[in-house]
Amino acid sequence: QVQLVESGGGLVQAGGSLRLSCAASGRANAMGWFRQAPGKERVFVAAINWSSGRTYYADSVKDRFAISRDNAKNTVYLQMNSLKPEDTAVYYCAARETWTSSTSGYYWRTDWYDYWGQGTQVTVSS
Repeated sequence: QVQLVESGGGLVQAGGSLRLSCAASGRANAMGWFRQAPGKERVFVAAINWSSGRTYYADSVKDRFAISRDNAKNTVYLQMNSLKPEDTAVYYCAARETWTSSTSGYYWRTDWYDYWGQGTQVTVSS
């Protein structure tokens, strides 16, 4: 069982930055960030393979967001730069205990993850 606790959301002006944190109670080899805007589906933002450190991004955030991990703190971060009003959403951290070669392409799917955090609101004003 892995429990996830997100923090770091808030209100920021367009062009600004925020860093989200996700503290995990146990070890998960796959960690991801998703977001859900009002009235829309939850969508993939970024993922990291904990063992290899390899990262993956949605096209909409590539070159603006960066996912990283801190082994000592068992925490994953999402650094968000050059924020836009369309980035406004509730951001969720997700975890999966295993990341195997047979399912390595599924990191963008919500149903691939076993554990979810409670979400943190990010609001970007124009």
